[in-house]
Amino acid sequence: MSEVPWDVIVIGAGAAGLMAAINAAERGRRTLLLEKNRQAGVKILMSGGTRCNITQATDNRGIVAAYGPPGKFLHSALAAFGVEDTIAFFDAEGVATKVEETGKIFPVSNKAADVLGGLLGRLGRGGATLALGEPVLRMGFENGAFVIETSLRALNGRRVILTSGGQSYPGSGTTGDGYRFAAQFGHRIVPPRPALVPLTTTLPWVAELRGITMPDVAVRILHPSPLGTGERGERLKSLIQRRGSLLFAHFGLSGPVILDVSRIVSGHPQPATLVLELDLLPAQSEAALDEWLRTESQASGKKQLAVVLAQQLPRRIGDVLLTEAGLVLERKAAALSKDERTRLVRAIKRLRIPLTGTLGFKKAEVTAGGVALDEVDSRTMQSKLVPGLYLAGEILDLDGPIGGYNFQAAWSTGWLAGASVNP
Repeated sequence: MSEVPWDVIVIGAGAAGLMAAINAAERGRRTLLLEKNRQAGVKILMSGGTRCNITQATDNRGIVAAYGPPGKFLHSALAAFGVEDTIAFFDAEGVATKVEETGKIFPVSNKAADVLGGLLGRLGRGGATLALGEPVLRMGFENGAFVIETSLRALNGRRVILTSGGQSYPGSGTTGDGYRFAAQFGHRIVPPRPALVPLTTTLPWVAELRGITMPDVAVRILHPSPLGTGERGERLKSLIQRRGSLLFAHFGLSGPVILDVSRIVSGHPQPATLVLELDLLPAQSEAALDEWLRTESQASGKKQLAVVLAQQLPRRIGDVLLTEAGLVLERKAAALSKDERTRLVRAIKRLRIPLTGTLGFKKAEVTAGGVALDEVDSRTMQSKLVPGLYLAGEILDLDGPIGGYNFQAAWSTGWLAGASVNP
C-alpha cells in the first residue's frame, strides 16, 4: 500500500460523511474523508434553494413519526445527535438559525454556504484529512483491512463509513456508486427511486397556469381500485394525502405538498394510471362553499361568475374551474342553479389531474430505496454482514418528508457512525 493504514476512511463528503468524519477524528481516529467532486457538500449548497433547510422544529419523536414505520431505525441515531444537538452544533460554529412558519429551520443568513463552512471548519479543527476530486473506483477486504482504490492511489483502512448518498441530483455527484460497493459486500439494495420530486402531466390547462402558486391546497393521489367509488362512478383508492403549498409549472406541478406525495408516484408500477386530486379551498367544507356560492349568486347577480370566484381563487384558476364544471366563462352569477353549484363545488374541491410520472432523479431532492435497513445495526450504523463497514445518510433505505427531516437523518446517522468506529 502507498500509505500508512487509516483508522477510518469515510467515502462521500455530504451531510452524513462530514458529520461521520468530524466525530471520528475528534475521537482520535486517524480519519480520511474521500470526495469525488472538487468541492465537499455540493448538495448542501444546492438544498433549500441554496438556503439549506438544516432540520425541523420538532423533537426527536417528531422526526421518527414523520418517517412512519421505518422511523424507528432512527431512535439511536437521534439519541446520539438529535434536533437540539444539530442547532447547538451549528450555533457553536457561528451559524445562527431561525424557525420559519412551516417549522423549517434555516441559517439566519439564508446561505447554505455558511452551513457548509461551519462543517468544514469543524472538520479541519478535528484533524480529519479531506481529499477532494478523488472518486473511489474499487473496494475490497484483504488481510484484515479494507482495500480502496481511488483514481489517484491505493489505500487501506481498518474501518470504512460509506456515506456516498443516493441517486438524486446526479449532477452533484450522487450517482449511486455506494449501492455497488454495498452490494459487492452482500447487502440487499431496495430499488432506488426518486422522492421529493415534481410530478408531470400532459393536461394542457396545467401548463397554462404555470407560475401560479397556491399557498394552501389539500392533495390526494388516487388509483383505480375496488376499495372505493369515485364521485363520477369510477372506483378509486386514495394512496396518500397531504396539505401545503403548490406550484403550477409547464411540465406539471411542484411545491412542497407535491414533493411530499411524489414517492408514491415514483414507486408505483403504473404511474400513468394515477390521478392527482386537488382541494383548492381545504379550509372550507363543500356545504359551506355551496352556501357561499348560493349567497353570492343572489347578491352579485350582475357580476360574472369568474369575478365572484376571484374573491377566493386566482382568476386564471377560476376560468379553468368554470370550464371543468361545464360553465361558460361569461356566465353571470345570477340564478346559479343547484346543479351548477354542485358541479362548481366539485371542481374546486375535487379537481382531478391525470399524471404521467415524475421529473426523475435529475430533479429529485431525495432518493427512496437503498441499503436495506434490516441489514444495518441501528445502534451503531455498522453493517450486520461486514464487521468494520458502516453506512449512513441517503445510501440507506430511509427517506422522509420535505422540511429538514432528511438532513436531520443524515446528521444523526453520520454522527452515530463516527461515534461507533473502534480503533
